[in-house]
Amino acid sequence: MLIQVLTLFPEMFTGVFESSILGKAQQKQLVRLEAINFRAYATSKHQTVDDTPYGGGGGMVLKPEPIFAAVDDLTARSSHKPRVVLMCPQGAPFTQQKALEWTEEQHLIFICGHYEGYDERIREHLVTDECSIGDYVLTGGELPAMVVIDSVVRLLPGVLGNQMSAHSDSFSDGLLEYPQYTRPQQYRGWPVPDILLSGHHEHVNRWRRQQSLLRTLERRPELLVNIALTDEEKKWLEQVIQTRNQ
Repeated sequence: MLIQVLTLFPEMFTGVFESSILGKAQQKQLVRLEAINFRAYATSKHQTVDDTPYGGGGGMVLKPEPIFAAVDDLTARSSHKPRVVLMCPQGAPFTQQKALEWTEEQHLIFICGHYEGYDERIREHLVTDECSIGDYVLTGGELPAMVVIDSVVRLLPGVLGNQMSAHSDSFSDGLLEYPQYTRPQQYRGWPVPDILLSGHHEHVNRWRRQQSLLRTLERRPELLVNIALTDEEKKWLEQVIQTRNQ
């Protein structure tokens, strides 16, 4: 997979791309990550990439010319048609399911703005997706792009040492992840649940599923609407809710 980021601050990505899972993924040649300064595609004398908005108002707006030129150039040099993602608080919320979907792409281009906004023609005629990591505004799209890229790359086959780790993550099956424990067995009087020491895999899996359901009920109950539950799980959850309401 080739992932390219169009940004005015490529130096922000150096440490992120070279460290931890992303760095190892590149060493394994499972992904290639590039941060590209789109100011290089500006044609004016001073390489201007923004201008005041038509109609007045505060802030500066990114011009379409350098963004279009950059995407056109990267597309022409690629053997695959890229998915072009605009990082923007107005975009669709990023999810684990979206991360999994994007692992099927061969080429991703992320556009990071750093001003008041984008010329609307970028949205209408260039990008394939608009993506947001939450209902808040940051200085630019660089940090959100890092978050999305990390989420996508770690799901690529061979990136994680234990690929099953990704399958048990929160949101992978629509639920929050169950509680995890490790040594020591007792810490400050707090023990590891006996079920995890039983060696009975079926019972352990059942406990973990119930804990995922319970944690989701407590913290993100709206997620349960889209979960396919067995009759046993429905009955168990009803009993939990009844007990709490007593």
